[in-house]
Amino acid sequence: MFTRRNTRLVLATAAAVSLTGGLLGLSTGTASAAPAKYADDFNGDGYRDYATTDWGSFTVTYGTATGPGTKTKTFTQNSAGVPGKSGDAGGYGDGFGEDLAAADLNRDGYADLAVADRSEKVSGKVSAGAVTIMWGAKSGLGTKATRLPLKAKSHLSFGNELETGDFDGDGKADLAVADGIDTVHIYRGGFTKTGKTGKVTRHTRSNHARTLEPTGLVAGKVTRDKATDLYVLGQGYRKNKMTQDAWLLRGGKTVRWSDKLVAINNTEPDYDPTGVIADFDKDGYGDLAVGDTSYNKGAGSVVVVRGGKSDPTTKYRLTQATSGVATAATKSDGFGYELSAGDTNRDGYADLAVGVPGEKIGSAKDAGGFHILRGGRKGLSGTGSQWFSRTTAGVPGNPEEYGMFGSAIRLRDLDGDGDKDLLAGSVNRATSLHFRAGASGITSDIVTELSLTPTFPQ
Repeated sequence: MFTRRNTRLVLATAAAVSLTGGLLGLSTGTASAAPAKYADDFNGDGYRDYATTDWGSFTVTYGTATGPGTKTKTFTQNSAGVPGKSGDAGGYGDGFGEDLAAADLNRDGYADLAVADRSEKVSGKVSAGAVTIMWGAKSGLGTKATRLPLKAKSHLSFGNELETGDFDGDGKADLAVADGIDTVHIYRGGFTKTGKTGKVTRHTRSNHARTLEPTGLVAGKVTRDKATDLYVLGQGYRKNKMTQDAWLLRGGKTVRWSDKLVAINNTEPDYDPTGVIADFDKDGYGDLAVGDTSYNKGAGSVVVVRGGKSDPTTKYRLTQATSGVATAATKSDGFGYELSAGDTNRDGYADLAVGVPGEKIGSAKDAGGFHILRGGRKGLSGTGSQWFSRTTAGVPGNPEEYGMFGSAIRLRDLDGDGDKDLLAGSVNRATSLHFRAGASGITSDIVTELSLTPTFPQ
């Protein structure tokens, strides 16, 4: 799951707001230390932590038994031990922290964080891009950082997207990095603090459909083997039209492309899509849910691509016009702008939280909200779905024009009771609302405000 779209929304909507006042867990072994229990437990205390993106920085909020705690730390390239320098990078701005991916990369019992900066000027090469690994320790992140090795090239935009996973199935955490041109670089574990990595392979789709720009990576288990698979979302070109496509890189001893390309949108590419992999129909294969926000004049949709033995299979589309979905599809709603998956009602099927930041609530334009779509034997549907906005009983606050509630959402067990809670907020705000989950799913019975924007990896 990737995070870059959130920083873009801040920039795109800042003017409007000012006018109104307004991971994948990896179990990896080591002879010298127990592996990190969670792929984002940076200080090894047994609780998940929260690394949130910003423009030119990222912030870590350390977890506790009851969810996010009060201990936080913000990092920039001016922070001690971090390579590079904050500020303008050859006229392209400072993108340090724009995308993040966590895993215990050196298998020392502490999770580490890969931090992207596609704008970084390296060895005089403008916008070459860089990825920095922030190493975990008992005191948390910040004791040491190492830049991922790569020969710098101007305008490569290395670090355009990041994902972690065990892509070759050997039990070690790997790191996938997309550049801004046409290639996904997969660095195998193990990683060391001196900058060494395992084997590196480069994957470019260039036969019947060319990836002009990989715009998203989504890691997860699609097939039934032990290796993590990787969907590459990107801009394609077919029949003289720009398209939005999904390519599957199948994990295994040899990572290779699936022969089947999936078209998400045949009319207009999404340069900043969002996606997640989960088993919505419980058939043992992971399904890709990806937002197609340009669909139907910006009303938006979610395209679900079913997983199979070795390739993607069939697909279907969900919109606000789907039977059972509470709100109507209208222009510029942005249904599918943000997605997060998890079982919210203990039935064994993964559900999908869908952000709709452009939804008009009463007279408030772009006030926003979110849906919970239920998984089931036939996959996701509108049956039994839930809708939440600032007008839902129990939800504090009132709808705000350009508030864009639901532009940041994340399903995660925050309080350790085994249920997937939900954080919902706006990327234009520094806080979010915590919705608890129970046997019946997400509720608004007890909703509290947290000083945490849900822009962290799944």
